[in-house]
Amino acid sequence: MTTDSPTFAAVDLGASNGRVVVGRISGGLLETTEVHRFPNGPATRPDGAHWDVGELFRQVLVGLRQTGAPVSVGIDSWGVDYGLVDGSGELLGDPFHYRDSRTDHVAQSFVDSFGAPELFARNGLQFLPFNTLFQLVAENRAALGAADTLLLMPDLIGYWLTGEIGAELTNASTTGLLDARSHRWSPELARAAGMDVSVLPALREPGDTVGSLRPAIAEETGLTDTSVIAVGSHDTASAVVGIPAQESDFAYVCTGTWSLAGLELPGPVLTDRARRANFTNELGVDGTVRFLRNIMGLWLLQESLRTWGLTSGDLPALLAEAARAAPLTAVVDAEDHRFLAPGDMPLRIAQACRETDQPVPGTRGAMVRCILESLALAHRRALREAAELAGRNVEVVHLVGGGARNELLCQFTADALGVPVVAGPVEATATGNLLIQARAAGQVADLTEIRHLVARSHPLRHYTPTTTTTPWTHAESHLHPTP
Repeated sequence: MTTDSPTFAAVDLGASNGRVVVGRISGGLLETTEVHRFPNGPATRPDGAHWDVGELFRQVLVGLRQTGAPVSVGIDSWGVDYGLVDGSGELLGDPFHYRDSRTDHVAQSFVDSFGAPELFARNGLQFLPFNTLFQLVAENRAALGAADTLLLMPDLIGYWLTGEIGAELTNASTTGLLDARSHRWSPELARAAGMDVSVLPALREPGDTVGSLRPAIAEETGLTDTSVIAVGSHDTASAVVGIPAQESDFAYVCTGTWSLAGLELPGPVLTDRARRANFTNELGVDGTVRFLRNIMGLWLLQESLRTWGLTSGDLPALLAEAARAAPLTAVVDAEDHRFLAPGDMPLRIAQACRETDQPVPGTRGAMVRCILESLALAHRRALREAAELAGRNVEVVHLVGGGARNELLCQFTADALGVPVVAGPVEATATGNLLIQARAAGQVADLTEIRHLVARSHPLRHYTPTTTTTPWTHAESHLHPTP
């Protein structure tokens, strides 16, 4: 990496692993180097599934010690999960994991009581049982009563780094506690969750300065002149920044443990049709809206590998076998909540096939093909519905994140939608994180310049449809059992 321009460090925390990436703009390109990667996952406690946030923070510090001398650090992670901090600044227990079962019975009950149309009109969010709002309803009352503030995961890490309390807007928009129109905390929704709105911290915009590293952190990491900058701290918000879109009519699929499929819009779509189609309106950078649907994503494949006792190193052979399997023999609804919890994923997929009178995949390769084709169908449904609801055309789909490496998933998505797919960058989230920091430092001007820079800096793969969409339409008709 050259040394003719300032460097930035991205802390990118995912649900299965985290990474620290260093980047700089040099010669009109973004140069990046991953300096540290570490595993992440649920930690089992007597009361349920949690995040070992102390270990996450330790790994962040390990990574920061390897970053050289960046002018700033930005932090992003998944949404909805939070830590409760008391008046002395102490964390009141490890944050719950969003896959914990504590919200299983309270989420729908809350919606029924509050009213689904009324709730969507206020927060604009897709119904997901783990949204922060529902987690708070299920929260231990004593812990909530003892809390002075609630910090989402990136804001908690930022607090430990700087001592500064706040809530970055793109991640705050995933909580269900933010008003979709005013972009401010809703006292009414906070009260409905059983808490006072004063527990929710002041909001920050992407690009705002969070603060300087605390002296003890600066000494431990060797970063004596580094600040923390608020980026699009929801990982999808940063990933959308990192999309190399050159077109105005583009859609995106941010793939990883989840698939987030949708559009970038100037404002929310709060119609009842959007609610019934289970779309969400989360905030992006520069006042944009991420109008999308959360889909189970490569979690289905990850859990299948775990069930089979395999690792990611076994995946190439499985994908080769999947490529040889018969096409569209069986598909499942990748948005079915039965697939949310950890467990025997192939068994659940087999049961879903039986319920819809489809043959159960007979080999692991056929099961992998079923998963990938099911994800492609879910991408098709989400993007077609999003375009219709928003009154948009979709000329190209940008597929970024870990799934951009999966050639079968990319090709299946192009075939199912009947439009070209541009795959890459894989590390779109870290890219977007770094470039918002670069913009704060005056290195780039706006999102248009950022996206041109991304397109120049990363190798991209182009997939054109190889079939008509007719077989996919036929396969989609099998997703629901005949009454």
